[in-house]
Amino acid sequence: MSGPARRDWRLDPRLQQDCHELGRLACASVLLMDNADYPWFILVPFTDRVELHELDADLREALWQAVIDLSRFVSRCFATDKINVAAIGNVVRQLHVHVVGRREDDPCWPGVVWGTQAGPAYTPQAVAAIRRQLQAAPELEHELEITKT
Repeated sequence: MSGPARRDWRLDPRLQQDCHELGRLACASVLLMDNADYPWFILVPFTDRVELHELDADLREALWQAVIDLSRFVSRCFATDKINVAAIGNVVRQLHVHVVGRREDDPCWPGVVWGTQAGPAYTPQAVAAIRRQLQAAPELEHELEITKT
């Protein structure tokens, strides 16, 4: 897979500030945006590449499968009307993919969520509950390594 070894990989400081790290898959770190208005997850692949097309085929395939699996998890565990998936990277250059559950009654519907005012923060109990749901998720085939808080 393209990029640095997983042990040498570092999460962008802005993502560290704005998110809770829930765990790690073989190909990416799994984050939860600290905005309780949405089930907003972010996958950050273990690479120094900044564009999807720059990834080698194995990492690109693994990341895309993680996006699909995480989207299925969000659809099953949260009341959503739509799943938004995006890799933008204009503010945070480190390659990352947003997987956001949307509802027609959410604060930004039908607009985009990125770049808007932050909603309420998750409580530590809510983050722990989502972490447990994710760990037990059949969609991830128990490949998630949970991050300790």
